[in-house]
Amino acid sequence: MRNDWTLKERVMQDIKSTGVLPCIKLHEKADWIAYAGAMYEGGARALEVTMTTPGALGAIEAISSHFKGKLHVAAGTVLDAATAREVILHGGEIIVNPCVIEDVLDLASRYQIPCFSGAFTATECFKAMQLGATAIKIFPGALGGPKYMTNLRMVFPDINLIPSGGITESNAAEFIKCGACAVSGARTFMNTEMIEKHGMEWITKQVALFISLIQEAKKDLPDIP
Repeated sequence: MRNDWTLKERVMQDIKSTGVLPCIKLHEKADWIAYAGAMYEGGARALEVTMTTPGALGAIEAISSHFKGKLHVAAGTVLDAATAREVILHGGEIIVNPCVIEDVLDLASRYQIPCFSGAFTATECFKAMQLGATAIKIFPGALGGPKYMTNLRMVFPDINLIPSGGITESNAAEFIKCGACAVSGARTFMNTEMIEKHGMEWITKQVALFISLIQEAKKDLPDIP
């Protein structure tokens, strides 16, 4: 990776190279380093902590400090500029929104921090791109399905699409083949029942599985019409 790359360029390169942005979303405080470590061991080079998780800012700070230079830490479900600024002050390197929020995009642009804006329709995607979004989080991804990525790429060839919501091991590769640059999600990588049964190793294997499926899909990508 080039030394003169901006943070946005480094983040996108790392996410595109793995094809995943796994999310930590919990209902109570936990051992953040253990969860992040499991994702890192699986091959993730960026992860998201949703702001709906108790102690999210502390988690972002702890993970970004522990994995400095190894993991890009994103904050998900950021709904206002004040929260976005706190994320940056706590070491977060990516801001993720569930929808187009102008003041958050403006602040991210001011600080040169990557912002993955939530959007769904072509109009919302275009608006987010106009406001400087680094990537578009298509949410919920399962609603449009994989072929919807192709529809959007046909009119916005340079758009970075990261679908989230309803991404599974059976459809992740198809989302990539249809034009997504990566996939994201919480339940995809944070199945409480499976973690209780198999431990953190389940997360590591799940992340590795998705990366493997996506890498295989990228070997023979069709042209976007």
